[in-house]
Amino acid sequence: MEILGILKKIFEIKHFKNGFQKREILVLTEEQYPQNLLIEFIQSKVKLIENFSLEDRIKIFINLKGREWITPTGEKKYFNSIQGWKIEKPIEPVNNNSSSTAIDEFDELPF
Repeated sequence: MEILGILKKIFEIKHFKNGFQKREILVLTEEQYPQNLLIEFIQSKVKLIENFSLEDRIKIFINLKGREWITPTGEKKYFNSIQGWKIEKPIEPVNNNSSSTAIDEFDELPF
């Protein structure tokens, strides 16, 4: 899956036991109803964020993760996370409309 959006916040790297690490970013999506999504990068993927700055327009490739947790009272709870595995600046489409309209005006012959 892919998400297009604006990079709004970059959080610090969090280090856990056994060398596990993760870094989260906040992205405002580009859609009719924009959403603030928290996306995490884990292990070696935390370095992928280093080449980006706040307010950059980015394209993130993600996996959705879900897990079950049973509370001490035996109640089942479910959690979801969004894990990024690739991030890039999207390629902007080239707009050449100005040159094509000038040619189209002379395309019709008077006879």
